[in-house]
Amino acid sequence: MDAAEAIVKLRAVQKRYGDGPVVLERFDLTVRAGDFVSLIGPSGCGKSTVLKLISGLSPGTSGDVNVLGTTPRQARDRQAFIFQDATLLPWLTAQRNAEVPLRLRGLGQVERSERAAEMLRLVGLEESRAYYPRQLSGGMKMRVSLARALTLQPELLLLDEPFGALDEMTRHRLNEELVMLRERTKFAAVFVTHSVAEAVFLSNRIVVMAANPGRTHAEVAVPFAYPRGAELRERPEFQTKVNEVTRLLHEVEVVAP
Repeated sequence: MDAAEAIVKLRAVQKRYGDGPVVLERFDLTVRAGDFVSLIGPSGCGKSTVLKLISGLSPGTSGDVNVLGTTPRQARDRQAFIFQDATLLPWLTAQRNAEVPLRLRGLGQVERSERAAEMLRLVGLEESRAYYPRQLSGGMKMRVSLARALTLQPELLLLDEPFGALDEMTRHRLNEELVMLRERTKFAAVFVTHSVAEAVFLSNRIVVMAANPGRTHAEVAVPFAYPRGAELRERPEFQTKVNEVTRLLHEVEVVAP
C-alpha cells in the first residue's frame, strides 16, 4: 500500500451510547500507511471509543468511518486489537495462546504453529513458549498478546493502553520493542495512552483530545526518525516535544466545559 494512502478516515463522526451524552462530536482522523498515531487526552474524552469505531466493535451515531478502503467490519481481517489486559487463556501455553486467532481463522496446525513461534521469537519469548500465563510476568504476558496480534499480519494495529499497568522500566523496554517490531512488520498503528513521554517516543503524530464532548484539540507532528532507541529519551529535543504536548493537555483542562 502506498505510504501516502489514507487507510483510516473518520469524518465528522459523532458517537452517543443510547440516550447518554455525546461521547464524540464531529471527530476527524486520518491515518496513513506507515503512521503511528497516538491519541492522548483526559479520561472520558473518547480515546478508546475511537478505537472501537475503527475496529467495528461499535458503530458511529453519524458521520463516516472508512478503514482500509471499506467499512470497519469488512476490514476486521486486516487489523488487530490489543487491549490493556493481555486477555490470555490460562489453560493454554504462550505458544497456544499466540495461535488462537489463527485457529479461529481455520489455519492448519503446522502453519499456525510456525507463525506463532516466529512472532514469539520476535518478542523475545522463544524460550518461554511452553509457559502458562501464571508463569509469566506482566511484561511477558503483554509480549504474548502482542505476538498473538502480529500472527494475523495486520495492516493496522489498534492498541488501547497496552502498557498502562506495567512499571516504568518494563514499559520503556516494551516501547522500544514495539518500535523495532513496527520496523520489521510495517503495520500502521493507532495507540491510546495517558503518558505523554510514551506518545512522543512511539509516534510520528499525536492527537490531543478534549472532553465533554470528545473532540480534537490539537495535532502534533513528532519529527524524530525511526528506528528509535532508548537514547532518544535523553535528547533535549525529546523533552522539548514532551513539554509541548504537556502544555496542550493543560490547555484542554483550562478550556474543558
